[in-house]
Amino acid sequence: MKKLHKGALVAAVSSLILFLAACGSAQETEQQAGEEKLQVVTTFYPMYDFTKHVAQDLADVSVLVPSGTDTHGFEPSAKDVAKIQEADVFVYNSVEMETWVPSILETIDSTDIVIVDASEGIELLDGDHAHEEEEHAHEDDHDHDHEEEGHSHEVDPHIWLDPVLAQDEVMNIKEGLVEADPENEADYTKNAEAYQVELQELDAEYAAAFENAENRLFVTQHAAFAYLAERYDLEQISIAGLSTDAEPSPSELAEMTEFIQNQNVDYIYFGKTTSSNISETLANETDTELAVLDPIEGITKEDQEAGIDYVTAMRNNLEALKLSIR
Repeated sequence: MKKLHKGALVAAVSSLILFLAACGSAQETEQQAGEEKLQVVTTFYPMYDFTKHVAQDLADVSVLVPSGTDTHGFEPSAKDVAKIQEADVFVYNSVEMETWVPSILETIDSTDIVIVDASEGIELLDGDHAHEEEEHAHEDDHDHDHEEEGHSHEVDPHIWLDPVLAQDEVMNIKEGLVEADPENEADYTKNAEAYQVELQELDAEYAAAFENAENRLFVTQHAAFAYLAERYDLEQISIAGLSTDAEPSPSELAEMTEFIQNQNVDYIYFGKTTSSNISETLANETDTELAVLDPIEGITKEDQEAGIDYVTAMRNNLEALKLSIR
């Protein structure tokens, strides 16, 4: 075996050191690039999806409420609170939906966090609005005590289910990202405008589908669709209330049974991430069909992997509503 010349050995070792240094430098650069990305924490699925469309690959976007989970009963853990504290941007729908947000913001140092209330500037419907049409189903004037038993809303927070108001939320999110990362304002603006076009097309599809409908009434377990109903001149009748844990009394169920039979209702809608027991009970009593009308509060991991996002879910809702609105 030939002995390596001393000079050649030194050169080889030097080359190896330079190579390892270069690899280390590249790895460090990649880590720094990841650390420099905007860190954005969102509360639940629509806020996550809207933010991802605006941020694209310019930010790491995460969501607090686990996929497929009912948002109404969610309470953040200590780990969730720490995640918000470490974020550059925190996006939530409204204090009416995420009722825990004010107390969390009081406990953390939010001076270096851009806080985005996606509902800012949007006029929210009074919580009673969700029951205005429901009053037609109940002859006597009662207090809807079941609304007070669980997580209740004085104001209806389900604004993301109106494709036009969803556009306003997207623009509020875009402004928050720009505030936190002004260097990429042009990209955030371009991404937001491209997504606005998708939402505008969605709005046009809904408007066209229901423009000449004669029957404009639909019955749903969860009163999440008042904004959508108002946008397209529909009539939402809810079995329960704004909260998914609200349950109607036996007398209210009896009144709703009579209403469904008198109105010749063919379908009762329920959400994918909540119990359908109430809807099933009424469907059995009235010989009606069940169908899914998704509040899109938490799309399951399996559905997301299958390519279902906010726009897809809204189109699925449109097809479901066509069963009743015709």
